[in-house]
Amino acid sequence: MIEFRQIVIEDKEWIDKIMQASDFRGAEYCFTNLFIWEEVFKSKISRHKDFLLFMSGFGDETRYLFPPGEGDLKEVISLLEADANERGVPFKLIGLSPEAKERLENAFPGAFEYKATRGSFDYIYESEKMISLSGKKLQSKRNHLNRFLENPGWTYEEITPDNLHEVREFTVKWCIANSCKDNVSKMWEICAVNRALSNFFELKLNGGIIRLDGEIIAYSAGEQINSDTLIVHIEKADASIRGAYQAINREFASRNASTLKYINREDDAGDDGLRKAKESYYPAFLQEKYAAVKI
Repeated sequence: MIEFRQIVIEDKEWIDKIMQASDFRGAEYCFTNLFIWEEVFKSKISRHKDFLLFMSGFGDETRYLFPPGEGDLKEVISLLEADANERGVPFKLIGLSPEAKERLENAFPGAFEYKATRGSFDYIYESEKMISLSGKKLQSKRNHLNRFLENPGWTYEEITPDNLHEVREFTVKWCIANSCKDNVSKMWEICAVNRALSNFFELKLNGGIIRLDGEIIAYSAGEQINSDTLIVHIEKADASIRGAYQAINREFASRNASTLKYINREDDAGDDGLRKAKESYYPAFLQEKYAAVKI
C-alpha cells in the first residue's frame, strides 16, 4: 500500500517542478489548489519517482488524480490500482483532460470506462478579451465597468504584508453578506480561501485590491498555472457596488495576464448560478475533464 500523507507547504517546491513538467491547464494541477482544499476533500499525497500521487476522499468515494509527472505511465497507474485494491475501494482516476484520457486508453486499451464530469470543467478565457472586454457580447460587462470607473475615489493596489489583514477582514464581511453559514459549499470555499490567505506569500500568490474611498470593496488572487495560463483562485467583491466585480476582474487580469494567452477561472461545481455567471463572459473553451473507472 502506498504511504500517503498530509500535504504541507514545504511540498510546494518539488510539486511545482512536477506540475511544470506536465504543463497541464486543469485547476487540479496546481499546488495551491491541492493545498488549500486539503481539509475539505480529505486529500493526501505521495511521490513515485518523478510522479506526484494524489488521493482524496475515503471508502467508495476514494479518488486518485491522474498523475502528473514524467516516466512510465503504465507503471504508475498500475501502482495506484494496486493501492486501491489493497484498500478495497474502486479504482477511479479523476481530472483527465482529453489528452490524458487518450494516453490512458493507449496504455490500457479497453480497461477503463470514461465519463465527462461537467461540473469540474474549467472555464478558459482569452486574456486579451478579459482585459479589453471588447466585442458586442461583452457590451454589458463594459457598461458595468464604465459605471464603476466613474467613481472618483477608486484605487488599485497589490496585496502586501501590510494590507493582508484588511483582505481577511473584507473576506469576513463578504461571508456575512453572502450568508456563508447557511450554505455548506460557501463554508467549504471560505475554509479554502482562509488557508490561501494564511499562507499567501509562502504560496507565492499574486493578489490585487480595489478600494473605494479608502475601503476595500474587491480583491482577487491567482498565479500562473502553466506555460500560457493564469489561474484565478479567489475573486470577491461587494456585489452592491455596480461594476465592482467587473473592475477587479479587469484590473487583476491586466496586471497579471497581459503576457499570457489564457485565464483559467476554474469550474462552476455544478452550481447553476455560478455557471450562468461564468458563461456570461463567453469562455474561449471549456477545459474538459473526465473520470476513469477501472472496468
